[in-house]
Amino acid sequence: MITSEKPTIILRRRDVRRLLPIAECIAGVELAFAAHAAGRTIAPGVLGTHVDGGGFHIKAAGLLDPIDAEPLYAAKINANFPANPTARGLPTIQGVLALFNAVNGRLLAVMDSIEITSLRTAAATAVAAKHLAPRTARVTIVGCGEQSAYQLRALACVRELDRVSAFDVAPDRSARFGRQMSRELGLDVRVLDRLADDASDTNVWITCTSSDRWFLGREHVAPGSFVAAVGADNPQKQEIEPELLAASAVVADILDQCATIGDLHHALAAGVMRREDVRAELAQVVRGTKVRRSGEEIVIFDSTGTALQDVAAAAVLYQRARATNEGLVIDLSES
Repeated sequence: MITSEKPTIILRRRDVRRLLPIAECIAGVELAFAAHAAGRTIAPGVLGTHVDGGGFHIKAAGLLDPIDAEPLYAAKINANFPANPTARGLPTIQGVLALFNAVNGRLLAVMDSIEITSLRTAAATAVAAKHLAPRTARVTIVGCGEQSAYQLRALACVRELDRVSAFDVAPDRSARFGRQMSRELGLDVRVLDRLADDASDTNVWITCTSSDRWFLGREHVAPGSFVAAVGADNPQKQEIEPELLAASAVVADILDQCATIGDLHHALAAGVMRREDVRAELAQVVRGTKVRRSGEEIVIFDSTGTALQDVAAAAVLYQRARATNEGLVIDLSES
């Protein structure tokens, strides 16, 4: 149990990358969803603000009994500007996460959120895949930006990768991703010219794009497959055909959030689904709820990104930083 009072720790992106291995992030995120199922969290909330070319969102949540720590609360502010990489040479996502002691309000750490967001998003996919995806994965990744590499690394922690294919509307991105991940994972990552080229042989789909119109439909996804729909994190984004959602077992990370900003939001708006048609939340799945009712049923994980993932990743990171005396320290209360 940590009881000593210490200054706030500042963790840069390189610190996060060094101190938070993806396997430990996955374990922390799974524990956070289990805690949520048991009612041992401070409920997650989200606030979004849209501006020309992008937007900002604030996500916050807490853990009441994290391992070896006092109750924790995290609030993350992220800016999301999709044109940044090509137009300005800046990352799409930039931001900061503040971690607090949830008993006395002490500011424990301030962390760069880019790496945390990438890791925790991929970790949630891995947790869902661990419980819902075929054990031997024939994977197609759609969208080969930075998040795609994290997604594949995380999936490789929980499932055996039989083969991997990649598709992006920008062929140079998918080619670069294919070369990088082939080297990292020792697999021959096939780059697709058309989304449908490997559809019949794919049993795990991961979509991580900024699309505002669905592209993955009923004709693409074979019976028994698992789909992690990662890209829709605001009401304007959409990756999955509403009718595909309606014909599948849908698992939401957080139902209220998915109904507002996820792919589920579009299926509800189209009138092809109701909220009560959602099979489960991820917390229920981690707790043991059975989702797939037959081997032929398609399962879709609607991953909008919840602050439960942020506080879980931040908790692991903070404990490692404390244990290894990493990061910069500052006393913000000095007058």
